[in-house]
Amino acid sequence: MLIDVIAGARPNFMKIAPIIKAIKLKKLQGKNIQFRLVHTGQHYDEKMSNSFFDQLNIPKPDINLGVGSGSQAKQTSAIMIGYEDLLRRKKPNICLVVGDVNSTMACAIVAKKEGVKVAHVEAGLRSYDMRMPEEINRLVTDTLTDLYFTTSNIAGENLLKSGVDEEKIFFVGNTMIDSLFENLERLKSPSFWEKSLLKKGKYLLLTLHRPSNVDVKIDLKNILNGVSKAARDLKVIFPAHPRTVGMLNHFHSLPENLIIVDPQPYLEFIFLVKNSLAVVTDSGGITEETTVLGIPCMTLRDSTERPETITIGTNELIGTNLKLVEPYFDRLFNGKWKKGEIPEKWDGKASKRIVDILQGFGEV
Repeated sequence: MLIDVIAGARPNFMKIAPIIKAIKLKKLQGKNIQFRLVHTGQHYDEKMSNSFFDQLNIPKPDINLGVGSGSQAKQTSAIMIGYEDLLRRKKPNICLVVGDVNSTMACAIVAKKEGVKVAHVEAGLRSYDMRMPEEINRLVTDTLTDLYFTTSNIAGENLLKSGVDEEKIFFVGNTMIDSLFENLERLKSPSFWEKSLLKKGKYLLLTLHRPSNVDVKIDLKNILNGVSKAARDLKVIFPAHPRTVGMLNHFHSLPENLIIVDPQPYLEFIFLVKNSLAVVTDSGGITEETTVLGIPCMTLRDSTERPETITIGTNELIGTNLKLVEPYFDRLFNGKWKKGEIPEKWDGKASKRIVDILQGFGEV
């Protein structure tokens, strides 16, 4: 049984690493199961991508499509052409895609047209915000999927409402949390930790990547000024993508307590999350990690595809109007932030459940 494991962007790497480990373990147990790791090259910066492969012990990709940067259409079409060529040379039994990036949707479309079964890890997530490219990727992928692996009961309910057969939905948990638990003892401080005089619980961590927040100069400036002011006397650590840094270079001034650093490798980044007072982000995945680590989290968005991080976890959806965020920071600094709990099946065993199901599917 051959499974194509698709990875294209950094959020994918944390999700595939434990799945690959679980497949390898099955193979060591004598099971007839193997994988072909296909890296689409959607995130093309070697420094940013290779560190994740090294730290998470992900093997060298069997195939790298090397699509690089480009518009949504150019990138998606390049992935589809490259993956189609691969499938016409050798087809797997299953194409396993994770998350909601362009690689997820593009490879699912090609696999389905080539008669290959599609399995989707993190199926059923919905923000119901069609302005998000990721939401379009989720909807298209879940229309084509044969095996739906969900992180929550809410995701399963979303799929049922859209007409998916209940027998195809498997509530398995969260593979990104598998990676988190596996690496908690390996975390290490980033190179700037001592130089910046950082201490546990004495700084905020800010992450931004959505075009609506980082591609418009005035919006980015308002966020940086607003968060830095709300942080009071605490430092704000901002790992910024090179493209964002290019825009920041045009700013006349930046807040004194804002510390801009390079994008961090996985172990260093989770160290920063774990030791922060709170995280302010526009990412969905980080809200899951803060929930499990018990770190207060504020999401700079008006919608989320991960509502369990709010109803169960430590996350709050604070919106994009920074004039309205002061009450959230008051709660944080007054020590009144909600404690939160870990959602069901976020126990580090999701990947094993997925591979067990895949193996059974292959034996049918």
